[in-house]
Order: sequence, then C-alpha cells, then structure tokens
Amino acid sequence: MPSAPDDPAQAAQAARLRALLLADARRLALLRAAAALALPDCWIAAGFVRNAVWDHLAGRAPAPPDTDIDVIWFDRPAAGPAHPGLDLALAQRLRALEPAADWSVKHQGRMHRRNGDPPYADATDAMRHWPETATATGVRLGPSGDLEIAAPYGLDDLFAGIVRPTPGFRTRKRDIFDARLAAKGWLARWPMLRLAVD
Repeated sequence: MPSAPDDPAQAAQAARLRALLLADARRLALLRAAAALALPDCWIAAGFVRNAVWDHLAGRAPAPPDTDIDVIWFDRPAAGPAHPGLDLALAQRLRALEPAADWSVKHQGRMHRRNGDPPYADATDAMRHWPETATATGVRLGPSGDLEIAAPYGLDDLFAGIVRPTPGFRTRKRDIFDARLAAKGWLARWPMLRLAVD
C-alpha cells in the first residue's frame, strides 16, 4: 500500500480487510487454491476483494464471488511470447482444485501490451493501471497463512464506498471507465456508493 506501514488509518483498514476475508469460508478456500500454485508475485484481485467490502458496507454478508476470480501474477522470464498458453494451463489447475469457481489467470508481464501501457514492473504496478482505485486491490495468503494485501492506491476509496477512476482512466481512457460503470451496475447493486470522477 502506498502509505507508510505505521500509518494507523491504513493499518486499521488492512486489519479490517483481513478479518472480513478470513471470515469468508468461500473466499478463503479460493485463496488457498491460488496459494497452492506457488506462483511468483501472485494475487487474487479486483471484484474478489472489492465486492466483499462493498457487501460489508451495505450491511450484508459477502456474496460468493459471482464473476471471474481474477488471479494475477508476475514473473519476468515467463512474460515472453514463448508462454502463450501458460495462463490457460494455470486456470485449468485451479479448476481442478476448485471446479465451481470461474478462474481467470493473467500474467501481468504481458498485459501492458494489450492495455497500451508501458511495461509493468510487478503485479502491484499492473494494478496501478486498472480502471478504478477500489478495484486495484489484491490479496494472497502468505507462507504462514496470514493475509497479505497489495493496494497501490490504498484502501480509503474501497472502504469509503467511492468509485474513482485511476489517473489514466480519468483522462486518456475515460471512455473505458464510463463504459464499465454503466455495464457493471455497481450504483444500483450498492446504492451507498459515491462516484468521484473529478
């Protein structure tokens, strides 16, 4: 996360997120499956985290993940064109562990090409280029079973229920942000959310 590790507000939000996700048996099982792959710089991100928090803010139990379970990872040697089917093979391995989940695995060392961005330095840097600050959050189980968090924009917007475009989607890719906002139906599903686009 971008703020200092000793920032009390960020530490409190991180503890809140850990407690919320570790108490969710379904999400914990999915986190264990992703950890079993032992991929470098690997996180479950986006709606997996965001939707659980927004359900919590709405006063309801987190709904089971209802869309893709976004697994991202980063390993510079695997980023070249010689590994085009690797993500599909990894998704199949995850389906063998958790067949009911809709797994989507993406190596972030290649995604910059598709997104028209400069190369990403790691998985957290890739999240900086996602459309919304609240979506740019990933979690993983550490070696001792603790929940680790990657949140390049922090957790403020996520826990405040703010839908805010990241810098690139405020201007250059604003049409993509607007289309996502319309297609996702977030403001109808979670009426307490606030839009912050300026």
